[in-house]
Amino acid sequence: MKELNMIVRMHFGSFLYGTNTPESDQDYKGIFIPSKREVLLGHIPKSYNVSRKKAEGEKNTSDDVDIEIYSLHYFIKLACEGQTVALDMLHAPSSMIQESSYIWDYIVTNREKFYTKNLKAFVGYARRQSAKYCCKGSRLNALKEVIGFLEKNSDKILSDLWDTLPTGEHVYMIGKSPNGLEQYQVCGKIFQETVRTDYVLPILMRFYDNYGKRAEQAARNEGVDWKSVSHAIRAAYQVRQLLTENTITFPLKDAPYLTKVKIGKLDYLTEVAPVLEGLMDEVEELSKQSALPEKADYKFWDDFICEVMTDVLT
Repeated sequence: MKELNMIVRMHFGSFLYGTNTPESDQDYKGIFIPSKREVLLGHIPKSYNVSRKKAEGEKNTSDDVDIEIYSLHYFIKLACEGQTVALDMLHAPSSMIQESSYIWDYIVTNREKFYTKNLKAFVGYARRQSAKYCCKGSRLNALKEVIGFLEKNSDKILSDLWDTLPTGEHVYMIGKSPNGLEQYQVCGKIFQETVRTDYVLPILMRFYDNYGKRAEQAARNEGVDWKSVSHAIRAAYQVRQLLTENTITFPLKDAPYLTKVKIGKLDYLTEVAPVLEGLMDEVEELSKQSALPEKADYKFWDDFICEVMTDVLT
């Protein structure tokens, strides 16, 4: 990796969360200040990465070391969006910090200016994992109802059927997209009003077939991506703490439970799925009730970047 003007470098991943096992690899994250040339030419990289090249499908081992260093500009963007990696870094304890600076101290001191009630990156990831293995019969029934409706209304645009589309616990309208189009969510899958039913139908039919198989496997503790599920529960725990305590504490107090999930030591149907489903309902309700702002203080952070770059590059 090229020589970088570092703001911070830290130990990350399972060692930060407290879920590391003897098989865990080493993860490191950091932030650097881009060079004057990169800034003036508009060629600021998002990040630099160092890791061992692996064969397709090969997983990391305890001997692997993964390093990712973000540019200041990209890190601030991630944090303003509420991305999990940025918020995790902002709450890393001093024991995880290998290299720091006054700039990092200032960012951490003002980290609440990144906080919003719309923690979509956290919640969205956790909800997708929950939906992936959810064993609720109501979910399959909802899928079946929408598929049946679309089969009776082939070759039409969703907007023409908007007021008659099935709705319920797992199927509902979620408001407009950034481009101003209404959206319809079916068991976690989102479709805009302009798409045709003949486009939606095969997607939902494949999802129904695959989901049914996954749900059956999960009920037998087979085929579950335990690491991804543990990450989803971890994300939900972190959202809950952020919304109730205005901070995230590492290592996580629920690390022992998360570690058992991660290594597949619990029964998915009775000991994991109910926890994940309950957490999702809880954090979504907390988000609705939260007094946090709708979006991060972008102006504050834009001004901060300008000040840092002015000081460093002049």
